[in-house]
Amino acid sequence: MDSQKKLLKAIRQRIGKSASVIDEIAAVLNISYNAAHRRVSQKSRFSIEEAVALCRHYALSMDLLFADSKKVIVEKTNEIRSLEDMETYFRQSAENISSFAEYPDAKMYYSAKDIPLFYTIGGTLLSKFKLYVWLNLLAGTQNQDRFENFTINRSLQEHSTKLKQVYDSVEVHEVWNDTTINSNLQQIFYFYQSGLLTLANARLLCADLKAILEAAEDRCCNDTSRFHLYYNELLILNNNVLLSSPEKQSLFVPYTMLGYFITNDADTCSNALAFFKHQVKNSKSLNESGTRDRKLFFNKAHQKIDFYLQRMEGEVNLSF
Repeated sequence: MDSQKKLLKAIRQRIGKSASVIDEIAAVLNISYNAAHRRVSQKSRFSIEEAVALCRHYALSMDLLFADSKKVIVEKTNEIRSLEDMETYFRQSAENISSFAEYPDAKMYYSAKDIPLFYTIGGTLLSKFKLYVWLNLLAGTQNQDRFENFTINRSLQEHSTKLKQVYDSVEVHEVWNDTTINSNLQQIFYFYQSGLLTLANARLLCADLKAILEAAEDRCCNDTSRFHLYYNELLILNNNVLLSSPEKQSLFVPYTMLGYFITNDADTCSNALAFFKHQVKNSKSLNESGTRDRKLFFNKAHQKIDFYLQRMEGEVNLSF
């Protein structure tokens, strides 16, 4: 089957038997009925621009046009070099996943190498600090201004809040391990040692981390139908994210700190879902664990935070 036949078949499956594929294509491409009829009857070919427009409109993976190859076409998030880029990143990220909020059976699977992004966006001091860190590490040249002088605009907060709302609307399955909290702690410690973060704010950031742990533990106990947290002792996690529903799937694969490749390829997403389920099968459910096992996991993370606090406070004492 050639590429045009595959695309037409996929569109027919999307719109159902009762709708006219000719009318649909004419409307999406803004062409006449006769021009659409010629394309459907394959008397004329879709242009590249038309094929892309149809795939975007019907949320079809361009990979279906290359089903006989091993190549996967991916979209990628925009590069971040400034606060304006960061705002665009959050806006586009919200757009990429917002459609899943419409599906009651949508699920998110998150392989949490770091504390998931959704925990560190919002109105907390930690959310502001993460933006500061990301810009320092992604802007190419490090910003030498202190964290206390760093400001963000309201629209950036609004876009990040929309992203959080989608996360809150789907069923979430997260896999954590003993190192998931490490990078956040190391970032606080690094910027404190660099003189770019005060000890007072370092303490507040550690308090925010503790609040995240407490909220996650509370959800394990009280929100078992929409939130599932697993502890995996064996795998090195990678921040892959899969959004899955009966209607569509999207896989997000990181290539930089915040940069992701995005694919809707059915085979790739199905394989990723099978792997996530295998991770879950070989992990300990913190929702279903007894109090002792759950406390052991979270207490270990709290102890790491206390350890870093003691290191920073110890350095202050040694300076006198």
